[in-house]
Amino acid sequence: MREKLLQLEEALNQLEQYYLIRKGQKEQIEKELLEKEEKLKELTAERDKLEKTRYLLLVAGQYAREQAKKYLEDIATSTLQYVFGPEISLEIELSERAGANTAEFFVVSDYGSLKVKNRPEDARGGGVVDILSLALRIFLLNAVEPKIKGPLLLDEPGKHVSEEFVGSLALFLKETSRHFNRQVIMVTHNQNLAGIADKAFLVELKEGVSEVRELNL
Repeated sequence: MREKLLQLEEALNQLEQYYLIRKGQKEQIEKELLEKEEKLKELTAERDKLEKTRYLLLVAGQYAREQAKKYLEDIATSTLQYVFGPEISLEIELSERAGANTAEFFVVSDYGSLKVKNRPEDARGGGVVDILSLALRIFLLNAVEPKIKGPLLLDEPGKHVSEEFVGSLALFLKETSRHFNRQVIMVTHNQNLAGIADKAFLVELKEGVSEVRELNL
């Protein structure tokens, strides 16, 4: 009888030990589960914050692109109209292709009841491309932060602009220099453009040597 009681007591002790072990395991699992739930909450909150940040950046990026688009359209249109007259303007179309933002440029010619929309290279010859290139340079110099200091350097500006409009281009360059308080330095073979300069120098090649002399304007 005593032996059976001892066996029963030993079995109860083993059962108690098993219970304590399983209880400890349960408490550890519950603790880990609670930690995982807290971590999940933190990650969910972080994900929500990142999603909101991404959305804000997307909206800000779209707004910045639209602002840059309008600013460039205004500068380019003003430049084109100064040189070629009021019936010409620039339109920029923004789009997304293969996950990348793209911009297409179109020159719009207004003939009263008829509007013609072309790519710059197809509009009125190469002179339009020259003027748009000039407008883009002016845009970059004045829109980029930090500001780009120094003069506006031009090599043969308006090379393909017809003589009919070169005088207007010369006046535009003069006005650009004044308006943005920026010196314009250019190399040109065109007398109309050289004639607007405050200082002009003639470079001549004689017997393989470049000679420079100041012109009296």
